[in-house]
Amino acid sequence: MTDEELKALEKEVKKNKRLASEQAMELHDLIEDRLPDAYGEIMGIAQATFDACKAWDDANKKFLAASGA
Repeated sequence: MTDEELKALEKEVKKNKRLASEQAMELHDLIEDRLPDAYGEIMGIAQATFDACKAWDDANKKFLAASGA
C-alpha cells in the first residue's frame, strides 16, 4: 500500500472518529437535557451513534491492518 493510500485511510479514520464523537454528543445532550420528554428520540439517536461508532471501528481496523500496526 502506498503512503498516499495510507494517508487516505488515516484521514477516513479521523473523519469517522469526529462523526462518532458528534453523535455521542447528541446522545449525551438527549440524556442530559431532553429526557424524559424526548424519549421517542432515543432509538434513532442511539442507532445513529452505533452506526457512526461502527463506521469508525471498521475504518480503524482497515487502517491498522494496512499500516501493520
